[in-house]
Amino acid sequence: MREDDTMAPLLKLPIGIQAFETLREQGYVYVDKTRWIHRLATEGMFYFMSRPRRFGKSLLVSTLKCLFEGRKELFAGLWLAERTDWPWRAHPVIAVDFNGIPASDPEELKSSLGRYLRVIATRAGLTLDGEIPAVQFRELILALYQQTQTPVVVLIDEYDKPLIEHLGRGENGLAVAKANRDILRGFFGVLKDGEVSPRLRFVLLTGVSRFSKISVFSELNNLQDLSMNGQYADLLGYTQAELEQNFADHLERFSAALDCPPETVRAKLALRYNGYRFSERDISVYNPFSILNALSENQLRNYWFTSGTPTFLINLLQEKRYDLTEMEGVEVMASAFATFDLERLGLEGLLFQTGYLTIKSVQDDLYTLGYPNQEVKTAFTEALLLAYTEPPDGRMSGQTRRLGIHLRQGKLEAFFETLGAIFAAIPYTLNARRDEAYFHTIFYLLLTATGVEATSEVLTGRGRIDLAVEFADRVYVFEFKCGQSAETALRQIRERGYAGRYAGSGKAVTLIGINFDPEQRNLAEWRVEQA
Repeated sequence: MREDDTMAPLLKLPIGIQAFETLREQGYVYVDKTRWIHRLATEGMFYFMSRPRRFGKSLLVSTLKCLFEGRKELFAGLWLAERTDWPWRAHPVIAVDFNGIPASDPEELKSSLGRYLRVIATRAGLTLDGEIPAVQFRELILALYQQTQTPVVVLIDEYDKPLIEHLGRGENGLAVAKANRDILRGFFGVLKDGEVSPRLRFVLLTGVSRFSKISVFSELNNLQDLSMNGQYADLLGYTQAELEQNFADHLERFSAALDCPPETVRAKLALRYNGYRFSERDISVYNPFSILNALSENQLRNYWFTSGTPTFLINLLQEKRYDLTEMEGVEVMASAFATFDLERLGLEGLLFQTGYLTIKSVQDDLYTLGYPNQEVKTAFTEALLLAYTEPPDGRMSGQTRRLGIHLRQGKLEAFFETLGAIFAAIPYTLNARRDEAYFHTIFYLLLTATGVEATSEVLTGRGRIDLAVEFADRVYVFEFKCGQSAETALRQIRERGYAGRYAGSGKAVTLIGINFDPEQRNLAEWRVEQA
């Protein structure tokens, strides 16, 4: 296909469009999610849903707002309008977006939230007498019901922003988050008030994290949590079928731009951007922000990650000395997703909620987690690498990329020469133990950040391979030692038959033993053997 003046224009891609009416009125692609939205609106009343940033939570809130305002014209041609008898009754809607509510400290949260509510009241011709947000919120709901004699809809977007923006900032930041939590607890508790609750039609809260019910929602414990509900696993994000059905023309243009067959382009996009799984139900979705940007630019880049660096997560991982080599394949119980609180920040649950880890498999009550896709794995490990090595300038980035190239081409002398230069550039002032675990971690981050398929702690029948790197035609099996010898490392690979895992793969298998010198803080020696 060649794009020229005779071709029909493509529908506009809704990059960053969070208003449903804008999307529908101005000719943007809309992936029809109204089947799920109708189920929500007819089968229940109090809901909560967490998803990573840029996943369409705000668009969901906007769609529900338009639905309950009775704006039938916006839903023309969509599943809900064509297949149901929705009554299109207009309800008063209170939509609170915490993205627009400053919360640098408790006093600012209270004052800005109060101003926000007063603006909503003024638009409805109402006046609020209360002085604190919880009282004003209650007053607003009751006044809207009294004014319209119609049940009120409450939509809360990014409820947890006043909390998570202070995480990873030491004790002072944690103290602010706790104080903000106390304000939110009372605010949300209004929704279960004995006089308020009967006057509500529908309630939805969204956010990135799932704080436990004994925390933020201790006074609002009747929320139905959809976050890991299999029926709503694809409410947000795009499935592979939705991508191909709604963006067929854009995929065709992408294929032409890359001069690749359509199936190759689909495979590349899936590897890089698909893979988020939020329930036991085995269905994965794309992050809309990443795939839309890729289709717009016809480029395979790390769009989602560059839209916001997870500084607080990196700080927490460093504070808790988390073993980064075990992030892929980490196994957790279901309780890891349900006990998140400021006093006990479970890192696996937090990494899952924020989108840096996802469900890879489920067996009974045991969940295996891993990076959702290549975009997240490469970009996150690159950010971790920078945080853990603190390079004095930008040279390390170029050297790191060369590592992957050298390994892919089998140029091991150049690979180890570059590796030694990188370790030599890491400041001696870093407060880190230079033991085998340290070198293993940095080595893993270096390779993963290049985009190669590097897997740490690979399980075999006779032990765990320290690191394996796979390419289309070859596999490298690494074993690390610190203050011993490369021959000792290589002997362990042989004696435990690590190469046998790749027997029959048709790939050349190279065994590599590496010894690090803790005094010199660098590579001491390496030995290579073909399996």
